[in-house]
Amino acid sequence: MANTLYYGDNLEVLRRHIASESVDLVYLDPPFNSNANYNVLFAEQDGSRSAGQIEVFTDTWRWDEAAVLDYEQTVEMGGKVADALRAMRTLLGGSDMLAYLSMMAPRLVEMRRVLKSTGSIYLHCDPTASHYLKLLMDAVFGPDHFRNEIIWQRTVAKALSTQRLPSNHDVLLAYQRGDRSTWNQSVMFAPYIESALDPKTEAKYSHRDPDGRRYQLDNLINPNHNRPNLTYEFLGITRVWRWTKERMQASYEAGFVVQPNPGSVPRFKRYLDEQRGKPLGDIWTDIPPINSQAQERLGYPTQKPLALLERIIQSSSNPGDVVLDPFCGCGTAVDAAQRLGRQWIGIDITHLAVNLIRHRMQDAYGDTVKFSVVGEPTDIASAKNLAASDPYQFQWWALGLVGARPVMKDQKKGADGGIDGRLYFHEQTGADTKQVLLSVKAGHTNVAHVRDLRGVIERDGAAIGVLITMQESTRPMRQEAADAGTYTDAWGQKYPRIQIFTVGELLAGEKLDMPMFARNTTVTQAQDARPALADQLPLDLQ
Repeated sequence: MANTLYYGDNLEVLRRHIASESVDLVYLDPPFNSNANYNVLFAEQDGSRSAGQIEVFTDTWRWDEAAVLDYEQTVEMGGKVADALRAMRTLLGGSDMLAYLSMMAPRLVEMRRVLKSTGSIYLHCDPTASHYLKLLMDAVFGPDHFRNEIIWQRTVAKALSTQRLPSNHDVLLAYQRGDRSTWNQSVMFAPYIESALDPKTEAKYSHRDPDGRRYQLDNLINPNHNRPNLTYEFLGITRVWRWTKERMQASYEAGFVVQPNPGSVPRFKRYLDEQRGKPLGDIWTDIPPINSQAQERLGYPTQKPLALLERIIQSSSNPGDVVLDPFCGCGTAVDAAQRLGRQWIGIDITHLAVNLIRHRMQDAYGDTVKFSVVGEPTDIASAKNLAASDPYQFQWWALGLVGARPVMKDQKKGADGGIDGRLYFHEQTGADTKQVLLSVKAGHTNVAHVRDLRGVIERDGAAIGVLITMQESTRPMRQEAADAGTYTDAWGQKYPRIQIFTVGELLAGEKLDMPMFARNTTVTQAQDARPALADQLPLDLQ
C-alpha cells in the first residue's frame, strides 16, 4: 500500500504488509553505532545480557539473547545468507557487530522479496560496517547484481588525530534485484561549478559574455554537403549550414551567432551553464551535509540532505514508482519521493519518527499530500498497552494526538520540569511567538503534576499548559488548573491557562482550547514545497 507510513518493527511490517515484487526502489540508512570504540564493537560477549530497550538515536546493537535468536533463526533457514552469517560468526565471534549483522540479514532478505525484477536497493552505511554488509548483500542479491560502491563525502576533513586520518565519508552499496534495472543515466551529471572547473573544460569554454557567462564557439557547418535547402550566404559566407536561414538570422539577432572576425565563418555560442554537466563517478563530493544553518534541517541527528535522496531516486526510479525506506527516521527519502512524483512507503520503530514525518509532510505539502499511518493506537486498550510497554513511545504518540512534536532531549527529566512537547503560535502576523507547553503522563497522576506544570508555565512565560493523562483527572487536579486562571489573547478571547485532557478524550476528537492561529512546531519546520501563500504566517523559532 503506497503513500503509507508504518509504525513498528520493519521485519514484521515487511512480512505482513508489503507484497512481493511491489517496490521499485529501496533506500535504507539503518542505525549503527559507528562512534563506538572498536574494542567494544568487536569484543566477544557471552550472549546472556538482557535485551535492554534501545533508546532512540543511540544506534546500539548488542550481542544478547535476542541477537542470538536472530542469528539462529536466520542460520536455520539455510542458503547463502546462512553461510555468510556462519562465516562471520567464525570471524567475529559473538560480538555486537555480529548482532548488528544478524539483525540486518533477515531484513535484507525481505527487501529483496518486495523488490520488482527491475528494482534497485541502496544501503547507506559507514566504513565501520560497510565491508561486512557488502558480503551480506552479496549473499542476498548475488555478487553479479552488485552495481556500485558509492562514496559520499559528507564533510570536509578535520584535524588529524595522532593515530589515523579523520573519517569524512559514508558508503552507499547499490545492488539490483534482476539482470536489468531502472537506470536513468541522463540525471547522473553534476552541474559545472565555476570555482572547480578542470583545466580542459576551462580551456574549452574560454570565452565570456559581459555578464561573465562562459561559452565556446561551436561549428555551424553541416557535415552533409548535399543539402541545397540549407545552402545559402550568411554574413558574406556561403556554406551548407546546420540551420535554416530564418533560424540563423533569429539567433544572430539574439546574440547567439557571432562572426569572430570580418570575413570569418560565423559560429554558435554554446554556454557552459546550459550543458548537462560533468558525468558523475562513484565518489560524490558535490552534496554537502545538513549543517546547523541549513534551511531543511529538522534537528534530527541522522538527517540526510534532500539532494542526496533526490539523486538516488531520480537515477533508479521513474515517476509513479514506489520507493520504500524501512528505516525512515525523519523521512528524507519519503519527502524526496513525494517531491519527485513517486509513491512511497516509510517504516520506523519509534513514534517520534512517525510524528516528525507526519508534520514534515504537512509543513511541506499541506492538504495536497494524502497518506495513511498504520500501527498506531486507535483506542484506549491499545493506548494502555503502549503506555505499559514503553512510556516514551506512548509520550511521543500522545503528543501527536494534539499536533505537537516532541522536545528533542535525552530521555530523562531534567531542568525542563518534565515538559515533553511544545506548540507555538502567533496571534497575528508579525506578533511575538507564543508557546503552549505539554506534559504527558503514562501512569498515575495527581495534583502535584498540575502544580509542576503551572510552575514551569509561569517560569517560562508560556501562554498555556496542557497535561495529557491516561487516567481521569481528580477534583484537586481540576481545582489547581482552575486556580491558574486564563490566558487572554490580543482579541480579548480567554483560554484556560492549564488544560487537562485524557487520552480517551483526545481519541474521541476533543481539541485544545487555544488561539485559532496556532502553528505547531517544536523541531524546525520543513520547507514548504507548495507555491507561496500570501497569507501564510511566518514563524522562525531557531
